[in-house]
Amino acid sequence: MNLRIVGKVLGLYFLFYSMVFALPLLVALDYREGKAAVWFLLVGLLTAGLGAALYFGLRHTRERMYRKEGLLTVSAGWMLTAAIGALPFYFTREIPAYTDAFFETMSGFTTTGASILSEIEALSHSLLFWRSFTHWLGGMGIIVLFIAVLPVFGVGNKHLFRVEIPGPSKDSFMPRLRDTALVLWGIYVAISLLEFIALMLCGMDWFDSATHTFGTMATGGFSTHSASIGYFNSPAIEWVIIVFMLMAGINFSLYFQLLRGKVLFFRDTEFRAYLGIAAVVAAMLYATNLLHGAISHSHHGVRACVFQTVSILTTTGFTTENFDAWPAFARALLFCLMFIGASAGSTGGGLKIVRIVILAQWAWRSIIRTFHPQSIVPVRISGRPLSQEMEDQVTGLFVAFIGLFLLGTLTMSLLGYNFDTAMSASIACLGNIGPGLGLVGAAENYSFLHPLGKWVLSLLMMAGRLEVYALLVLLVPSFWRK
Repeated sequence: MNLRIVGKVLGLYFLFYSMVFALPLLVALDYREGKAAVWFLLVGLLTAGLGAALYFGLRHTRERMYRKEGLLTVSAGWMLTAAIGALPFYFTREIPAYTDAFFETMSGFTTTGASILSEIEALSHSLLFWRSFTHWLGGMGIIVLFIAVLPVFGVGNKHLFRVEIPGPSKDSFMPRLRDTALVLWGIYVAISLLEFIALMLCGMDWFDSATHTFGTMATGGFSTHSASIGYFNSPAIEWVIIVFMLMAGINFSLYFQLLRGKVLFFRDTEFRAYLGIAAVVAAMLYATNLLHGAISHSHHGVRACVFQTVSILTTTGFTTENFDAWPAFARALLFCLMFIGASAGSTGGGLKIVRIVILAQWAWRSIIRTFHPQSIVPVRISGRPLSQEMEDQVTGLFVAFIGLFLLGTLTMSLLGYNFDTAMSASIACLGNIGPGLGLVGAAENYSFLHPLGKWVLSLLMMAGRLEVYALLVLLVPSFWRK
């Protein structure tokens, strides 16, 4: 393990990261929030100073970055990004406990959307903006943005890119990695602008339009209101957010191919499964809620079921209804969606639909081979057979994901929380969803948790965002040996 190259890359990354505090600083100045403005400025300068000390102190390091250094750089980068990003909340005393400030910031950058805030509107405009902006930065990946803007580490960028971009396949869209990162962020920005304009046309002011665009496109779910999207009581706003949540949950490589004139959406196995799951679950939710009298036979009832299905499937976590008050079967459906997540290569969390499709085919092949041991039943995605290496990678990640979920559930149970709360808090954070069931339901928050529980869930958020392996490898002794 070459810690010098890790320190050098992190130093340059922190110099870049220090610049993102300029935007919430401008918002603070616009709203005349002097105290917040001072702290955004100081934290930005502190981050720049840390970056300069690391980078220039290690500037003569010439060694290449390999896979191990890439894994450590991304894991340490995300942890320190949240640790520094929590400082404006803590220093302004708008979130007086650092554990809470860290939890909120990690939830933001990992696009989880779990909050410790009981009264969201009590925060100043600049901190509400920063809170949502962390979503947008983390959605496509702040390190991917770093690669796009400052591509100075050659082959090392490949290792950084592969760790942060979600999904079982990390193939570049273009021969040059910087071009790939620029294309991804270009698509992300373009769709974000479309949603921002659409929400403005629906009656939101610029502040709410920007912050809810950040939460939607990153599939994060932070809102500037305690009632989330339900606060606006607007069918038009809800349908706009439904459409853009669906768009954010699609593999961004399909948008890239569209720019090249290739319409591959309905040829893609994952995309078809994605729409199919959303349609079937929304219909089942509607029928269940209608049967039990939880919703009315109306446009509002249809919209509520579609909204919550898309919100949970894409791991966004916005709410319009208190779905924790819905019938048990409806709640169970939503709980199952928390494990699935959106598409690979999207901003969504969870296991990813393509992995669920692969695991389902793998299970079916195992069933067939119980009575036809010699049969050849290949696992295929979009017509292409999957390699054995990819199958092993998917099954391994699934086992690790479930293992972390169980560990989180046991830890939360040990801290004294009921089974519904322990399970749903664990999967809501590991799957980067946000709201769960029980005491962390749609109308509740995470403020009551024991500090140890908040740190455990923060680690689960990070593990989920970096797809488990990047965090777990740090626990393997051989990882640290040369």
